[in-house]
Amino acid sequence: MAGFTHFDDKGSAHMVDVGNKDITERSATATARVLMLPETFILVRDGKAKKGDVLAVARLAGIMAAKKTPDLIPLCHPLALTNVSVEFELDEAASAIDILATCKLKGRTGVEMEALTAATVAGLTIYDMCKAVDRGMEITGAKLLSKSGGKSGTYTAS
Repeated sequence: MAGFTHFDDKGSAHMVDVGNKDITERSATATARVLMLPETFILVRDGKAKKGDVLAVARLAGIMAAKKTPDLIPLCHPLALTNVSVEFELDEAASAIDILATCKLKGRTGVEMEALTAATVAGLTIYDMCKAVDRGMEITGAKLLSKSGGKSGTYTAS
């Protein structure tokens, strides 16, 4: 299985041994977007959703999800994250909420999966808190925007 690190020479899945890697400062930022009806957007923006402050709950859910990534994604290493941030940009013209999640640590493996998990779970939480008024919401555009640190260096999405 050339190119895939999570398979051994027999094609069996395994956790990558990172024990010999250098400890470096690592960071990753991921994004996702939640599209909704204009009426739903206004409820979220104005803090009037029946379930409470949608963005505050989604921020906490994203942070908690980053910390639980190895429990959710097979073969991910448990990491001692030093920082997780989840921020939102409100795009009123598109009735959309853009989610930006950044994870950091000093360690032997990257935090791309933690950032992606934080962004997508924050999006799922927005959906959950607003589904009573808008079941047609879409969670789109989940992707890694950037990562730094480690042997592979820096990556920035084009």
